[in-house]
Amino acid sequence: MTELTRQRCEACRADAPQVTGEELEALRREVPEWSVETRDGVAQLERRFDFPDFAQALAFTNRVGEIAEAEGHHPKLTTEWGSVVVTWWSHKIGGLHRNDFVMAARTDAL
Repeated sequence: MTELTRQRCEACRADAPQVTGEELEALRREVPEWSVETRDGVAQLERRFDFPDFAQALAFTNRVGEIAEAEGHHPKLTTEWGSVVVTWWSHKIGGLHRNDFVMAARTDAL
């Protein structure tokens, strides 16, 4: 369990700062299997999880949904036969916030 998994998400305002520079690199070391993808100018954390069948992929999707709902911070979830792609970013600020790394670490812990 990493330090990030023990942290709670903080309320994110539209004027909250995005992670930048050294903070981004330090946080990425905490969730090394996640990549930073940029779509339409918005940085997002993304990871693919593989499963032997659809039922297990769907069960994982539901567990991610439960932790997301508990924190009020919701990812994009793409569930297919044998895989789930989880994408975290903070919609209000149009990029990455520390909350996204907290939730990525919690997703890893599942």
